[in-house]
Amino acid sequence: IPLVLFDPRFDSQGKQIMNIMDMDGHLGDKYTVNGLVQPYFEVERRKYRFRILDGGPSRFYDIWFSNGMEFKHIGNDGNLLPAPIATNHVKLGVAERADIVVDFSQLPDATTEVFLVNRAEQVNGRGPTGNTLPMASAPRLIKFTVRKGAVQDASQVPASLMPRPAQDLPVAQERFWHFGRSNGMWTVNGQVVDVNRCDAAVQRNTAEIWNISTAGGWAHPVHVHLEEYQILSYNGQPVAGTSLGGRKDVFALYPGDEMRIYMKFRDWVGRYVMHCHNVVHEDHAMMVRW
Repeated sequence: IPLVLFDPRFDSQGKQIMNIMDMDGHLGDKYTVNGLVQPYFEVERRKYRFRILDGGPSRFYDIWFSNGMEFKHIGNDGNLLPAPIATNHVKLGVAERADIVVDFSQLPDATTEVFLVNRAEQVNGRGPTGNTLPMASAPRLIKFTVRKGAVQDASQVPASLMPRPAQDLPVAQERFWHFGRSNGMWTVNGQVVDVNRCDAAVQRNTAEIWNISTAGGWAHPVHVHLEEYQILSYNGQPVAGTSLGGRKDVFALYPGDEMRIYMKFRDWVGRYVMHCHNVVHEDHAMMVRW
């Protein structure tokens, strides 16, 4: 079941609006799932697999169920994780995806509804504050109406899913990319985008290590086109066994963060870009062409 999250803002006539002069980012005053405000979905007491997408344009999410129940996190942007992770929440930056398996049969018989909520506090387009909202005041995204009565469910979540791809191509180069701000414009390595400028000429059938960082009180969900990659470290720490351990094409950088990633370059030669997926930042030149 796909769940696309998006927060629009409406005027008094019910028309969707956006302040195009706010370069920080756009936050809406309503939450939608699959385009609907406060939708509901009837579920049986069995397992369901949900693929959740943060549709932006600028909001980050910390996804929980209102009763705090656990679920299995089985996949992210690129596909399945090496192994499922039992957790009670998952964080998403703009354009990040998460596959989760929820077992509604674990709920008490008296439970008839449970909500998916966002506990990430965010007051402007800079990114989340880092505070976790109390469960009682967290915005509700969708209501799951749980039907009464047991149903048969033979489905299982395997203990092993998809191993990380082999890092079997030679590392030809290591690059450093800093997502920052200069003269009121969003920059990468101090420059605004020029689509006629090549910022990295990579060689086919090689691999590279890219170090990507940010600072200054801003969060940037960074998206690399063409190739999925593997995160080697996040702020100097390994990511094996975490939700960052699978294949990725978007990752959320919070102020002061740095990620080190391994990328293979194989088929599909041509022009590609890397950019911040806070769409307001992207539209105001936070992009490189490679």
